[in-house]
Amino acid sequence: MSEPVRPGTPRVASLARRPAFWVVIALLAAGAVRIAQITALFMKSFPIATITAILLFGLLAVPFWVFLDELDFLEREPPSLRILALAWGGLVATSVSIPGSTALDNLIAKLSSPDLAAEWGAALAGPTVEEIAKTLGVVAIVLIARAQVNSVLDGIVYGALVGLGFQIVEDVVFAIGAVQQAGAGDRVQPVITTFLVRGILAGVWSHTLFGALAGAGIGYLVVHRDRTRARRITVAALALLAAWASHSLWNSPLFRESLGDSAVGLLAVLLVKGLPPLLLVLYLVRRAHDREAAYYVAMLATVRDPDLITEGELRVLGSHTRRGAARRHAAASAGHRARAAVRRLQRAQAGLAVELSRAGADVPHDAAEARAAEVRRHRVALAALGHPEAVEGARSWRHTASTIATAVVAIAVLWVTLSALGGG
Repeated sequence: MSEPVRPGTPRVASLARRPAFWVVIALLAAGAVRIAQITALFMKSFPIATITAILLFGLLAVPFWVFLDELDFLEREPPSLRILALAWGGLVATSVSIPGSTALDNLIAKLSSPDLAAEWGAALAGPTVEEIAKTLGVVAIVLIARAQVNSVLDGIVYGALVGLGFQIVEDVVFAIGAVQQAGAGDRVQPVITTFLVRGILAGVWSHTLFGALAGAGIGYLVVHRDRTRARRITVAALALLAAWASHSLWNSPLFRESLGDSAVGLLAVLLVKGLPPLLLVLYLVRRAHDREAAYYVAMLATVRDPDLITEGELRVLGSHTRRGAARRHAAASAGHRARAAVRRLQRAQAGLAVELSRAGADVPHDAAEARAAEVRRHRVALAALGHPEAVEGARSWRHTASTIATAVVAIAVLWVTLSALGGG
């Protein structure tokens, strides 16, 4: 049985009355100043490379953002808080981690040996400082907008966004570092190489993934009030430890020499180091999404009005795969306008479910009525296109062929990239 969600609606006026809000704003401002100073230094020495790096890694953030937006389809987080999470990772966490990781790396060298620090410093110092700094971003969201973290999935989304912000800024720094190390002036080739390695190859299982792991723990800590405090704190600590361990394994020198520098060896390193945390996050996402979906679908099932949602649409709305299948079916039967109309109808139905969960809590019931009217408008628009119901159709051979072709192209691109890097 899924527990009530009842998300709140953050208002700037109410947030401004909370001391934590102003602390976060001050930290963001300080981080922005620091990152602006670093960017100015890069622009002064390597303007073309810097602009190229910002554009490439900025564009890389777009598919991650879209994926996370679709992942939290049923109860979307406010854009202001999503931007805040992204900004925390890119401004605050990076500003803290750059000097913090260096200081801890130096401490490791002093307490042990310079050789150990050179070999394992990135695997010990980096994750220790960075994962704590990123997790504090999710904690900041909780402190200023507690009502918005009402499921483990919310913690995953906010954690992933913090990690995404960190990943983009760190990758730009690494790209300009590669330009400096090349010593060939303001060239873009080191930037492109860094983009292929850190963006294309490592991007899927990098900071966004680590942040999602830690964020899941914070979500559990906040949401599961039916568990003991000791258990919730333990789960949150284990999630942070899992993020640290995944990050440490990724940065470690393990398997680099034993698996070789060939394309096969590089692919093996990616899979051995990146696949376990990726599978763990996918499992957590699936469980959290299914739990949230069960609650909202059950809420809509009480409506019993086919103009708002049909039995077939109830089966579709709670599944990411089925929502996509319903859009493809609309496009195949009534054109791309119908596909967009189905998506709008699904958005409105999800919004209605959220408002129904709020009704009787801190939101007037007329908000649910307004959402219901929106659903009816989208229903009429969809019906006018000759496609009255947002349900999935039979799986076509075209979709199967498209899926196979996409997979083949992705594998080919990955193989060519690995071969080029391995050969270089």
